[in-house]
Amino acid sequence: MSIFGKIKNAIFGKKEQTTEAAAPEAPAGAAAPQPQPQPQPVSQVDVEAQLDAMDGAGQLNWRTSIVDLMKLIGLDANYNERQDLARELGRADYSGSEEDNIWLHKAVMDELAKNGGKVPASMRG
Repeated sequence: MSIFGKIKNAIFGKKEQTTEAAAPEAPAGAAAPQPQPQPQPVSQVDVEAQLDAMDGAGQLNWRTSIVDLMKLIGLDANYNERQDLARELGRADYSGSEEDNIWLHKAVMDELAKNGGKVPASMRG
């Protein structure tokens, strides 16, 4: 799984697999009714609220620090992991500088928003 995928799963939660109910048997000579897909409600995950709940004591600066964000959700935040994450998000020249880390944090927040997360504008790029 990608590093971003791990971040997304940690914040959004893993989607539960659902099983389809068996279709009733049709009488002889009749076509079986086709199950109709049920529309699923679209709900946004409040990223800030989820992360606040994970950081109950407020010990980490996850709102601006990619290192603290990764630590909060249980990921290794070493340089190589951050470099791989930057590559996943489209940046091949990540050097680990303060500017790169700010970009990476905002890129993660942007990507979370694109994937159904409600992310405050102040955390986005």
